[in-house]
Amino acid sequence: MSDASEDAVWRRRYPLRPFLAASAAVVRGGRVLLAARGQAPMRGVYTLPGGQVEAGETLAEAALRELHEEVGVVAEVVAGLTPLEVIERDAEGAVLHHFVIHPHAVRWRSGEPTTGPEALDLRWVTPAEARELPTTRGLHAVIAQALAVVGDEA
Repeated sequence: MSDASEDAVWRRRYPLRPFLAASAAVVRGGRVLLAARGQAPMRGVYTLPGGQVEAGETLAEAALRELHEEVGVVAEVVAGLTPLEVIERDAEGAVLHHFVIHPHAVRWRSGEPTTGPEALDLRWVTPAEARELPTTRGLHAVIAQALAVVGDEA
C-alpha cells in the first residue's frame, strides 16, 4: 500500500462524524457489476464501485463519478436505493469506522470495466453468483433492489 493510501485509511479511523459515500449497482443483462476492493479496509472483498461524496456533489453524481473513475464504466441512474450504515467498533467499543453509503440502481450505458488500484477484480454476477463471493454486509439486499428496479434491461 502506498503512503497516500495508508494516510487515507488512517484519516478515516476514529471519525468525529460519519463519512458519506455513494455507490453504483450497475445492471447489464440481468447481472450486477461487483468490484473486489483494492485498498484496505477489506481488500479483496467484493462490493459495488463507489466512494466518498465531494462537497457540492449530489449523491447520484458521486455514484456515477466514482463508477467511471474506479472502473471506466458510464451509466445512468435509475433510482436511489436503501442507504447502508457501516459502523465498526474497536475492542474497547470506540467507533473505529462509520460510513453512510447511499447505493444507486444504475443502467449500464458504455465502457467495459477495467481493474486498477481501487478494483483488483471485476465481475458481472447474478445474485446466486454473488452469494459465492466474499462480500460487504448488506450487498445481497442491494443487488436484489437494483435488479427489481432496473430488471433485465441493458
